[in-house]
Amino acid sequence: MLPPGGLVTDAAAPPDPYDLAVIGGGVNGCGIARDAAGRGARVVLFEQGDLAGATSSASTKLIHGGLRYLEHGAVRLVREALIEREILWGLAPHIVRPLRFVLPHAAGQRPAWLLRLGLFVYDHLGGRRHLPPTRNLDLVHDPAGVPLRVGLSRGFEYSDCWVDDARLVVLNALDAAERGTAIRPRTKVVRARRSGGLWDIEVEAAGARAQVRARGLVNAAGPWVADTVPRLLGHRPAAGIRLVQGSHIVVPALFTHDRAYIFQNGDGRIVFAIPYEGRFTLIGTTDRDYAGDPARVVADPDEIAYLCAAASRWFQAPVRADDVVWSFSGVRPLQDDGAGAAQAATRDYVLDLDAPQGEAPLLSVFGGKITTYRRLAEHALERLAPHLPGLSPRAWTADAPLPGGDFPRDGFPTLVADLRDAYPWLTVAHAERLARAYGTRAPAILGNATGLAGLGGVLGADLTRAEVDYLVRFEWARTADDVLWRRSKLGLHLRPNEVAALEEHLDGVVQAA
Repeated sequence: MLPPGGLVTDAAAPPDPYDLAVIGGGVNGCGIARDAAGRGARVVLFEQGDLAGATSSASTKLIHGGLRYLEHGAVRLVREALIEREILWGLAPHIVRPLRFVLPHAAGQRPAWLLRLGLFVYDHLGGRRHLPPTRNLDLVHDPAGVPLRVGLSRGFEYSDCWVDDARLVVLNALDAAERGTAIRPRTKVVRARRSGGLWDIEVEAAGARAQVRARGLVNAAGPWVADTVPRLLGHRPAAGIRLVQGSHIVVPALFTHDRAYIFQNGDGRIVFAIPYEGRFTLIGTTDRDYAGDPARVVADPDEIAYLCAAASRWFQAPVRADDVVWSFSGVRPLQDDGAGAAQAATRDYVLDLDAPQGEAPLLSVFGGKITTYRRLAEHALERLAPHLPGLSPRAWTADAPLPGGDFPRDGFPTLVADLRDAYPWLTVAHAERLARAYGTRAPAILGNATGLAGLGGVLGADLTRAEVDYLVRFEWARTADDVLWRRSKLGLHLRPNEVAALEEHLDGVVQAA
């Protein structure tokens, strides 16, 4: 197992150049690094902050085709995403799970026949095999109608999937590392220049600088992708980028069943209400153009008010700003296709290859959505292959489970039962959380422990010192935010004094690492 992070020094750098250097530790960067490593490439990945520290941890947590994208004519994108939906569920059934969505119909909105037609296409466009099909709902008698406002009698129910987005990124990075990739979070690329058919790359971490060389370079810097190109090449990228802000709020649970809702808003947008972390409901998202620093994006009061109002139009119980227990916001780096409204901007991706004759290639990634990251990575390697001799042409990631995902897609209950048989002192909730986060690798945390004391005791909720130590050693966690909001969502469950205890423990573990 490779050490998690740190600066690439001259002593640590290999004697020969890397085949590929990747800038950006989001889902696209980590997906490309994993795919390249599995094709025999020697890869290094640089991320200026934490893995999934920006857009890739600020999604609506869905693996979906994008029902609303059909309205904008994005048939190719929707079909690709629908195909990927079941592939990703099979590769990572611990962090991806099926989710049924309830779409209420109200007078004055899109006609019912149009919704049913769209859902028919959605059911059949992507070769659905394992997810259940769309069905009509009688909201007067179905439990899904209970929390909704009076007067809604008809709706539809269809399938998509939920994903722990930040863990999807980390598991791609972990698999890449186990295939030989050097994963370097908290390491910023400060300069890169072509020289002698290679990239000379200068990086900085913890105030120290070092040099590495690579035959090819991938710019998967997310919201910073367009700024990175002129810094490396001295000219603007060929593809345009549109930064679109998406915000979400989390409130105490608005309903008790396990289905989600998709609501049509009066301005043409859609809003989701999704069961979240057992005791909460996630509501999102917004779509508006963004012009600030992506590192400083937050859900502002106007966006919070918008989401509260959107949810209140559909639920009996009003949702107020005072109910919000957490909010988060991300900036999506979308391809600028000239769409008038932010919500209409394409979620498709563009791979911009700059490879002058005899020069080292630079591939920049524009746009994309979390559902299609794996196919994006395959396409990226196809574009780079002519410039990286020795790279295997074989696409392999559709059949290789992510770490911890080597069990049947319907095998989660069995996984939890086996975990409790091996560790009978685990509560059902604790076993389910560990299985959901780590899959078949949960025993790597639990070891030979015969109780919580054997895991170093509990820091808060059911977070043990042993789990934190694992996250530092194998998953590049360094701060409380890394642990509580990206490797998990336990930040919703810990009190301030428990967060302080976690920070104190981390200080000692990180210094010893």
